[in-house]
Amino acid sequence: MSPTTSTSPRLDQDAWARAALVALGRGGTAAVAVEALARELGVTKGSFYWHFGSRDELIDAALALWEREHTVDVIAEVDAGSGERDPAARLRRLFEAIVGHAAVDQVELPLLALSDDERVAPALQRVTERRVDYVAGVYGELGFGAEQARDRAVLAYAAYLGHLQLIRTGLLPAHDEQRLQRHLDAVVDTLLAPAG
Repeated sequence: MSPTTSTSPRLDQDAWARAALVALGRGGTAAVAVEALARELGVTKGSFYWHFGSRDELIDAALALWEREHTVDVIAEVDAGSGERDPAARLRRLFEAIVGHAAVDQVELPLLALSDDERVAPALQRVTERRVDYVAGVYGELGFGAEQARDRAVLAYAAYLGHLQLIRTGLLPAHDEQRLQRHLDAVVDTLLAPAG
């Protein structure tokens, strides 16, 4: 039966990629199994082959989706935020946005744990570089020299990764918005402090 005459619902490529991304977060690349994902999605394997030629293509699409939604779109959202171009306000918005996402994110930390996986490593490298470069650019707009801006960006990124872990372990309760906001304010104020 061709995908156009199937009685199963037709899924787009992003639906498959999203399901594969969840599977990656659950159990790494080994968890991305076409038959299991088809069952979860309530479709046949034919739906998969309509969009992808191989499981590797699906994993690549899942990682591209993660890169787009968790990096490219977040940066665009921060840059567009109320039209404000003040770099300090953008850095604050960025940190608030990513820590807010961290409260519900089930993928970021598991992907980081896959940094030695040959399929995942290139995407992690691209995302890390894009994020650090963006934050370094904001620090540059704040008047930091190139080396200091890069150092601050790496520190800010390390703080973000630490926050992911702290939220996941409950040390920073995501449901206590006032406490989390006070903490975020203190972190961003520290990250924005003048050098020296």
